[in-house]
Amino acid sequence: MCLGIPGQVVQIVDPAEALASVDVSGVRRTISLRLVADEGVDVGDWVLVHVGFALSVIDAAEAATTLDQIKRLGQPYVDEMDAFMETEIV
Repeated sequence: MCLGIPGQVVQIVDPAEALASVDVSGVRRTISLRLVADEGVDVGDWVLVHVGFALSVIDAAEAATTLDQIKRLGQPYVDEMDAFMETEIV
């Protein structure tokens, strides 16, 4: 199962390449913002992350609800976090 998981933008790593560092449950990774670049993503914003790409910008309430529901899935959450820790766009 593939999930999108909420991450909070903690740093814009390379604005020209649309790369940002996000925090997902305490794990930080560099991801691509190219798919949401026209939405003006900035530090502190929440994005839905899948395989190293931000798929959409979400608000903090949606991020909290989604993360809570994903954690309740158990093993799929663990699998997604494992995949997230292995995936980094550079």
